[in-house]
Amino acid sequence: MRKLVFNSEIFKEEDLYVSLCAELNVSSFGETIEEAKESLIEAVEAFIEECETMGTLEEVLEEAGFCRNLKPDEVWVPREPISEERVAIGR
Repeated sequence: MRKLVFNSEIFKEEDLYVSLCAELNVSSFGETIEEAKESLIEAVEAFIEECETMGTLEEVLEEAGFCRNLKPDEVWVPREPISEERVAIGR
């Protein structure tokens, strides 16, 4: 695999920052936002390496909604929503 582009979300939980790649269900944490981001990158890299070892990377990425762009280099990108909003239910 040449390149993977993924979305990163970071949340404050007590004294730590939790980072999440929701598409792959991979998360990590750090004491600062930058540490959480770097830790998530390392966790996603480890996840990708394991998928490559198992021979399931392409299947996992496609099931997670990623698309492959073959020109000029192979790049896997997440799906782009045409609409995104927060919706509340209940009273």
